[in-house]
Amino acid sequence: MGDLKLIGKFAVADGFWGRYVRLVREVVLPYQENALNDRIEGAEKSHCIENFRMAAEKLRTGKCEGEFYGMVFQDSDVAKWLEGAAYSLARHEDAGLKRRCDEIIELIGRAQHGDGYLNTYFTVKEPDRRWTNLHEAHELYCAGHMIEAAVAYAECTGETKLLEIMCRMADHIYRHFIEEGAEGYPGHPEIELALMRLYRATGQDKYRELALHFIDVRGVNSDYFIQEKQRNNWSVWGGHPTDKEYAQNAEPVRMQRKAVGHAVRAVYLYTGMADAALETGDESLAEACRTLWNNITQCRMYVTGAIGSAYEGEAFTKDYHLPNDTAYAETCAAIGLIFFSNKMLYLERNGRYADVMERALYNCVLAGMQLDGTRFFYVNPLEALPGISGEAQTHRHALPVRPKWFACACCPPNVARLLSSLSEYAWHIDKDTLYSNLFVGGTLDVSEEFGGTVTLETAYPYDGRITYRFTPKEKAMDVRFAIRVPAWSRDTKICVNGAPAQQEMEVRNGYACLHGTFFEPTEVTVELDMSVRKVYANGRVAANTGKAAVERGPLVYCAEGTDNNDDVLSLYYKRGGSIAVGEYLPDKLCGIRELYAEGYREKGSSDLYSYETPAAEPCRITLIPYYTWGNRGLNQMRVWIPEK
Repeated sequence: MGDLKLIGKFAVADGFWGRYVRLVREVVLPYQENALNDRIEGAEKSHCIENFRMAAEKLRTGKCEGEFYGMVFQDSDVAKWLEGAAYSLARHEDAGLKRRCDEIIELIGRAQHGDGYLNTYFTVKEPDRRWTNLHEAHELYCAGHMIEAAVAYAECTGETKLLEIMCRMADHIYRHFIEEGAEGYPGHPEIELALMRLYRATGQDKYRELALHFIDVRGVNSDYFIQEKQRNNWSVWGGHPTDKEYAQNAEPVRMQRKAVGHAVRAVYLYTGMADAALETGDESLAEACRTLWNNITQCRMYVTGAIGSAYEGEAFTKDYHLPNDTAYAETCAAIGLIFFSNKMLYLERNGRYADVMERALYNCVLAGMQLDGTRFFYVNPLEALPGISGEAQTHRHALPVRPKWFACACCPPNVARLLSSLSEYAWHIDKDTLYSNLFVGGTLDVSEEFGGTVTLETAYPYDGRITYRFTPKEKAMDVRFAIRVPAWSRDTKICVNGAPAQQEMEVRNGYACLHGTFFEPTEVTVELDMSVRKVYANGRVAANTGKAAVERGPLVYCAEGTDNNDDVLSLYYKRGGSIAVGEYLPDKLCGIRELYAEGYREKGSSDLYSYETPAAEPCRITLIPYYTWGNRGLNQMRVWIPEK
């Protein structure tokens, strides 16, 4: 969800991320296209494409066969899929995919009203209720996602039909809320960040004005959703407009100090706020973003980069409330946190934002998709207990096995669009500096900016050696180069052509900065400290008292039953015990390194309660990367394990 400066300039190489990019292109996008067309046997019905067909038919003839099916925001699934497809097409020609995208875009155009309005739910089901339920009906949310798709498709393929469609929709929204003075702001933020992208793509100031309007008016009248319900008296799913924290409208955005309410809505809003602050230089808005980002990452974020503690409302709860087995931890929320952190990184060059992007990406986001690309988690718990997870009333949301699709399928296409646009997060070009934020193998063509190419070679995240090769095209490459030094790497070594670079290198705010003029190919090598680390939670996180998690590099590890005699609940780490790093296993879980921790297995009583002290025997605890869990059938799983 960047500004696509580098989307066509970076070719991902084979390796860890090469497999994922290829998987998205060859498996994920075709699978999701079939899901949107209801062609996956045994999967939840989507009906997305059919909804657009019905809307187009109704506009053409005044009626349509069938009824709208799915969530009120079902259109957004098509939008996110189109965006992911656009990113894929930017690097890999695929005439068949391109043709099918164009057919869907043509269908979307036929579903658009003459005044520019576009939304299949209201066209098919509620034609007389447009703009009367901003709290629940998600018209602006759907428009935002389709605007993002339109910008991506235009910039990646050069074709503007979808962009023209969505400019007409944006113009319609502008007329309604600015020229005609309609009150209100989105129940589900998204339009704000999308309009900022549309403004940059088109140069039309009114789109920036509209984005700033929705940010500035939010929460000024904190009773707006209550008044809307009283005025129009209809509901989509029985939402409570009095819950102002849930909708992030209890107070104006510049006064908000804690991340509250629906987690995805929150980070989408904060992303738009950060982008607006970047564009306008509004320091009060920037400071609000810093405060909210700090609250999330220091008080309300899981060790996996997941956010959202409660199933009820898919929401943030309170500081340090981070339950493991009932965690909501939606995949989309982690993706939204990456969006927010990416914009903060543009706003303020500090490696801590990229550290959080990395944590959320390698752990929660990747866990949200099965390794074969055909099943997905909506919820990403940090503990799974077969017989309870997915079954007990309090745990029904925390499935222990990924389903093929969801009734609310926002997450799968969100994963596809993120993984297809990795370059926008891995690299930044800001003024005269090239930033390496995430270590993704491949070649970046910066001939226009710096006079050559940069090739990154690495076996990351399982190996800490990263090599950058600068190759001038014609004249010398003159480049100021900033490499993120992760906070978890306690001892980082950087060399230029084999010689230590300390004398010509400045380390500041989590980045090592070098400035070189390269007349011939030059090699910069980075050696990150990949020592295994035990992580301990703040004492106020009740769920993790007396427990530890384990990390190596950017990866959080977990214990799964398959590797530990089908029982992880009886395991605990030996305090001060060693943790060994296994050999790279290319055939296990698509290639991993296991960890082997010294520990014990308790042998408790078969009674519910006992007065006998449990016996324990030494054992080796096998740990796998968290993102790979749930790929070998029904299993116990734990990230946080007791230590004594």
